[in-house]
Amino acid sequence: MTLNILIVGVGGQGTLLASRVLGAYASIKGLDCKLSEVHGMSQRGGSVVTHVRLGESVLSPIISEGEADFILAFEKLEGLRWSHYLKKGGTMLVNNQEILPMPVIIGAQSYPQGVFERLTAEGKSYKIVEGLKLAAEAGNTKAVNVVLLGVLFQLMGETLQVAEQAVQASVPAKVLEINRKAVALGYQN
Repeated sequence: MTLNILIVGVGGQGTLLASRVLGAYASIKGLDCKLSEVHGMSQRGGSVVTHVRLGESVLSPIISEGEADFILAFEKLEGLRWSHYLKKGGTMLVNNQEILPMPVIIGAQSYPQGVFERLTAEGKSYKIVEGLKLAAEAGNTKAVNVVLLGVLFQLMGETLQVAEQAVQASVPAKVLEINRKAVALGYQN
């Protein structure tokens, strides 16, 4: 069986680090892992999506629409934008944060309202995570990605110790303690 995880956010939110943590997790568990990263306008705060597939033998890195077991949405609008990838019975973890895209910043568009109501209307199963608050509690607001990974590992039924090992294998020593706290706070959420 293959586990399909779609990670979505905007440039600078750490989608690539999150995929590296999941790759380290796969290595710890002896699983095959395939990743596909789409940067888009990530350098300018644009949409970023990363496909992560884990299993005994994974042939393709791409997740088809309607096949994601989990979607980690580091920003609300990105969660809504990519919700069609979630399979029936899958779960979306949505960071309760709005990062305004450029058209909204310049006044050409407005930020969509009712994101959670729209997800509910679509029949999507989701969990709202106060990622920014928990990341700040861990010591750095940039650790939202690792907070959401903590929630994911808990939902996957993985131990916190294995989650911490995957984080330790993926982050520089100077930010390890903050990220350990972030994954633990997400896991306990």
